[in-house]
Amino acid sequence: MEPDIERATVLIVGAGPTGLVLALWLTRLGVPVRIIDRAQEPGTTSRALAIQARTLELYQQIGIAADAVAGGVKVPALNLWASGRPRARVRIDAIGQGLSPFAFALVYPQDAHEKMLIDHLERAGVRVERGTELVHLDARTGGPRATLRTKTGEEIFEASYVAGCDGASSTVRRQLGIEFPGGTYQGYFYVADVHASGALANGELHVDIEDVDFLLVFPLKGAGNLRLVGLVHESEKPDHAVTFDDVKSRAVDRMHLAGVSVNWFSTYRVHHRVAQRFRVGRAFLLGDAAHVHSPVGGQGMNTGIGDAINLAWKLAAVLKGEAGAAILDTYEPERIAFARRLVETTDRGFTLVTRQGGIARVVRRQLVPVIAPVVFRLPAMRRLLFRTVSQINVSYHDSVLSEGDTGEIRAGDRLPWIKTNGSDNFAPLVSLRWQVHVYGRTRDELKEACSALGIELHEFDVCKADLTHLGDGRHGSHPRRLQVHSFSEALEWHRTKPATSSRTCRRGSRPRLTRSESTL
Repeated sequence: MEPDIERATVLIVGAGPTGLVLALWLTRLGVPVRIIDRAQEPGTTSRALAIQARTLELYQQIGIAADAVAGGVKVPALNLWASGRPRARVRIDAIGQGLSPFAFALVYPQDAHEKMLIDHLERAGVRVERGTELVHLDARTGGPRATLRTKTGEEIFEASYVAGCDGASSTVRRQLGIEFPGGTYQGYFYVADVHASGALANGELHVDIEDVDFLLVFPLKGAGNLRLVGLVHESEKPDHAVTFDDVKSRAVDRMHLAGVSVNWFSTYRVHHRVAQRFRVGRAFLLGDAAHVHSPVGGQGMNTGIGDAINLAWKLAAVLKGEAGAAILDTYEPERIAFARRLVETTDRGFTLVTRQGGIARVVRRQLVPVIAPVVFRLPAMRRLLFRTVSQINVSYHDSVLSEGDTGEIRAGDRLPWIKTNGSDNFAPLVSLRWQVHVYGRTRDELKEACSALGIELHEFDVCKADLTHLGDGRHGSHPRRLQVHSFSEALEWHRTKPATSSRTCRRGSRPRLTRSESTL
């Protein structure tokens, strides 16, 4: 019996980037959603700035990457300041060349980003229900029952699944009784959107590394528009609420910023926490509701978006009868493992850049400006930095969905990007369907297996030189490929467990089966 998809509604609580991407992806996959947010209007200010290459690759699959790039600012270079002058400049405009179609660093403020996502969601026929708040949730038995407070009163809503995308103070998390262990960093971050002139207003990224209360200056759209992000240590916090006047001296005096007019200023504490669980019954946690951490590396918003896409294709597969409910059991282990590693990594990075003491100051003032340009000139280091920060290195090797390996090549890796005759192997991913990619000549038995399974088959005619990209420069010229013993085994396995694995075979030409996140 076909599932009743019209009644299979996913309730999304929270309309930040995570919730909006989840709603948009599910809608593209034909799953009805209801997305609510207690705020009366979308945000007009933001903290998150960076959109990583992996996020843009995923956005490309649903046709919104171009709008994100057009709305943002590509950052051509990073400048390191110390002792009141720029000490080093490194180019980052093509740091990921050959690894991704989005080989650059992109600044795109969260408020503009959300507006873009809302526009696309409304074009798809879905509107955010503003001024609607979750007040109670029962997700432990059967379908989740949510009590909502709307503009006209309270209502009981039954959904097939609930997604908590409602931020660090998540109501969904509290209602599910999930603990949120972690801590809070000392000191305050401040954020200021300003219009100014001077050396910092050249469209590049600037970082003052001299003191522990570091300052970052990001370019925004429009000449002279800048975002300042800095740290005020607890010992230096004034008796009154921190204002821009309390922190502006470093930018104005030391980094020669002139004609400053402040459009927006805010302070906030930074926490590092990961929820003990990402799921209870038919309710899930995503984004800041599941994990928060230091802004080092610009990972937070992108990680929440990764949560959304990981969960979206699995929910759609279950609700459309393409996979059993057991596939949803993979969401928590896949994403919580990455969240924990990310918190550990950003915690170490935050500690490093804010370390106090004479030795730390010497390292920042004398060594970093000398070493950084050298490191960024080394191709291997540039690739490593890009793969790490851009999140193209995120993998699910330990997932039960990832079976098969060939030497160092393992299931669960992101599909490596290659160019082919004016296009690339990412182009077919816009179908959002399982597909087999063959790099070379397709054997007849593989064609028959894909036809029997109803899986898209795409053949790429590439030379050996092109195949070096399949290893991302890590494994020589060996392309990534996954293994089963025979086509008949693959066919029988998919008949019994549809769309729950990424196994293919390695006979003759080089096939790989990709899922919605374009992992192997």
